[in-house]
Amino acid sequence: MSEVRALTVLDGRYKKVTKDLNDIFSEYGLIKYRTIVEIKWLVFIAKELKFAKISSEDIKKIESVLSDFNEQSALRVKEIESTTNHDVKAVEYYIKEELERKGLSDIKEWVHFACTSDDINNTAYALMLKEGKKYISENLDELLKRVEELALENKKIPMMSRTHGQPASPTTVGKEFINFAYRIRVENENLNDVAIEGKMNGATGNFNAHYFAFPEIDWIKASRNFIKNYLEIEPLTLTTQINPNNYISKLLHTLIRSASIMIDLDRDMWGYISHGYFKQKTKEGEVGSSTMPHKVNPIDFENSEGNLGIAISMMEHLSVKLLNSRFQRDLTDSTVLRNMGTLFGYFLIGIRSTLRGLGKIITNTDMLSEDLEKNPELLAEPIQTVMRVYEEENPYEKLKELTRGVKITQEVLDNFIDRLTKVPDEVKERMKKLTPESYVGLAEELVDEYFKEYNIDL
Repeated sequence: MSEVRALTVLDGRYKKVTKDLNDIFSEYGLIKYRTIVEIKWLVFIAKELKFAKISSEDIKKIESVLSDFNEQSALRVKEIESTTNHDVKAVEYYIKEELERKGLSDIKEWVHFACTSDDINNTAYALMLKEGKKYISENLDELLKRVEELALENKKIPMMSRTHGQPASPTTVGKEFINFAYRIRVENENLNDVAIEGKMNGATGNFNAHYFAFPEIDWIKASRNFIKNYLEIEPLTLTTQINPNNYISKLLHTLIRSASIMIDLDRDMWGYISHGYFKQKTKEGEVGSSTMPHKVNPIDFENSEGNLGIAISMMEHLSVKLLNSRFQRDLTDSTVLRNMGTLFGYFLIGIRSTLRGLGKIITNTDMLSEDLEKNPELLAEPIQTVMRVYEEENPYEKLKELTRGVKITQEVLDNFIDRLTKVPDEVKERMKKLTPESYVGLAEELVDEYFKEYNIDL
């Protein structure tokens, strides 16, 4: 299908950005992971539980169903599904076909033994999310490193803050970047800490068929062993027919916070660019506006904000919906889970767009300096604070009367300082030497503190 005929932007306009997710979250990916679970379960019950007499060569043949799996395999499963009208059963029949072809007809009926569909589905999605989580975390880490680089490059460059959008106590460009680095780092660590969980316990979570067929087996222990050691995820024991999906909700809420932080960064960058604090690199042939030739728009940050907003709305729905299922099972989760790749796609587009935007910016030190020079009233804070130390009368009120809502000059401030009666002369001189550019507190040190705390070489 041509990209221009794609129904969604994930397979059209942004296909190049999201292509790495195709093998994980596509229909092909879901079929592949279902096949992985079915084959591993077959090997487990044959090898560990001794249900079938198989040699090491037989195991190699069984596992070759996985190593041989490709797009044609997935298409064959879809062909079988057109008859069964059941996607998991189609995977089972496909594996049985492959076993027959490999001369293992005598063990084919052990495929899907005692499993309900969601034993296969919930573990398949768990494996998909395990891989997807790793991929997204790597991209977040790339964004984090770029923000850290910008913090380090700009840690000494003073900038006027804008609380409520108004001139406020100065900071440094680097300190503002490191604020975002810290927030991104925390959520990426939270993401990595989310345990991926799976269940393998039958039609209503009680091992009914398992126990009836083989009452001598400790099925709870066996299930945990399979999930932990064969699938390498965390086992769930207490469930209905389906995984309660608490871990998915936790994972998505972590991604929601990450997306919201990135939107905050996008909006700040958009605003700083509009104030001229950053310039944007131009690219030969690019157009900023269809009618205004001079424009270089902050489109990457806007693109990121928009796509992350879509991702958040989807994640909010899934994180709540997937916790609900009528009685022991309904199918409302099935159609919702199929959109997991879509939300990961929009999230990934957001990360890549923010990265692209951060790769284009150039700090405009001239504009930053000019802004600070135009606002000497920013020094009202330190002056009134020192006045408090030396017990000058009504320090805050006097500075408020002098500076609130008006533009003043350095000369006006100097005259005000000279009229102070309790502040020592040497302190007055220090106050008069203070400039908005030098009034940045410990901004530089805080950047260094971040790198020291996380043991990152400066």
